[in-house]
Amino acid sequence: MKVLKGQDILALGFMTFALFVGAGNIIFPPIVGLQSGPHLWMAALGFLVTAVGLPVITIVALAKVGGAMDELSSPIGRVASGVLAAVCYLAVGPLFATPRTATVSFEVGLAPLTGNSPLALFAYSLVYFLIVFWVSLYPGRLLDTVGRFLAPLKIIALAMLGIAAFALPAGSIGTPEPAYVAAPFSQGFINGYLTMDTLGALVFGIVIVNAIRSRGVESPRLITRYAVIAGLIAGLGLALVYISLFRLGAGSHAIAAGATNGAEVLHAYVQHTFGSLGSVFLAALISLACLVTAVGLTCACAEYFSGVLPLSYRTLVILLAGFSLLVSNLGLTMLIQVSVPVLTAIYPPCIALVALSFCREFWHSSSRVIAPVMLVALLFGIVDGVKAAGLAQWMPEWLAHLPLAEQGLAWLVPAVFTLAVTTLLDRLLGERGEVLV
Repeated sequence: MKVLKGQDILALGFMTFALFVGAGNIIFPPIVGLQSGPHLWMAALGFLVTAVGLPVITIVALAKVGGAMDELSSPIGRVASGVLAAVCYLAVGPLFATPRTATVSFEVGLAPLTGNSPLALFAYSLVYFLIVFWVSLYPGRLLDTVGRFLAPLKIIALAMLGIAAFALPAGSIGTPEPAYVAAPFSQGFINGYLTMDTLGALVFGIVIVNAIRSRGVESPRLITRYAVIAGLIAGLGLALVYISLFRLGAGSHAIAAGATNGAEVLHAYVQHTFGSLGSVFLAALISLACLVTAVGLTCACAEYFSGVLPLSYRTLVILLAGFSLLVSNLGLTMLIQVSVPVLTAIYPPCIALVALSFCREFWHSSSRVIAPVMLVALLFGIVDGVKAAGLAQWMPEWLAHLPLAEQGLAWLVPAVFTLAVTTLLDRLLGERGEVLV
């Protein structure tokens, strides 16, 4: 029976970590650190729950069913499962997330050096997606190209930044924003939610499993075991990165007061700490981080759609890279405006799916419970999505007063209530065709 060597397991963990860490993961923590002030660690705890805990749990859930999202979502039916999978893959793939890796890495890392012109963006994105295309053509070599080469470079760059954040703080902790005074944990929770790593984990699951299989491992038990270990390694790496970036932001009040996003905080800190080489270092770090994530997303989307469409993996890589190139040239502002409401709406049912996948054995029919809970989570997630789109005035007034609505979690209480009701009905109905009295 084929097993992985220790160095292969470590490379798999590095690959998984590198797939997750994109520009968004580097940008969000500094602004949380800056704005939370003395409430930093309570906000950090909330952030780590959604930005580390949920993605790791998702990897574990997928590993148990062989890595395919279709298997995980089978209780909601073939059609609904296929629609959910397609929406998730498209959202974190060519429609939003993959193009955004190019626009974010350009605007954060390179635009300060080259100027933020359409021509510069096109030239950068063309080279960027040519590299993504070339690496993605060989998914069987992903463990070598990402796990053994790109990931270590990325980890070294992040480690330098993290060590500097603790060893060379730019100043003292500043005053917190009112939102962090009122509810620091909730604010951190929502900001971690916005990294969208749980959606990424749903997509990356098959990439991780296929990377294990590319080494000749066929045992489902071993595949699950290695995927879980990889998820834990990635989770530990993510937590260390986030904690160091929280500290970086918290100590940057003197040089970045008034910053509206994490990119501004990073720019200020890197320039202050590393001087004239700061911008070059940040450009290389952000570009490398985003490139690895883009490769993982492209491979995952091509793997999935090659199984449901009459197109080869190679053809799909070409189409996905080309389409992502076009969309990326719409610019970061337009991409964010369109993507945030959509992702806000589809995130709740995905969280519900992952959480409930560990409880299937508790019900006579998991479909009776999981499908209604996901439907309710989606409906109320759409409410949050409409609000994120700035269209709250078109909604009934009572929707604005739902529990946790102000925190962007209007779906949570209705979903939990639905879970309680459907669990009770499942107990009463018993096995299919049997009614318990």
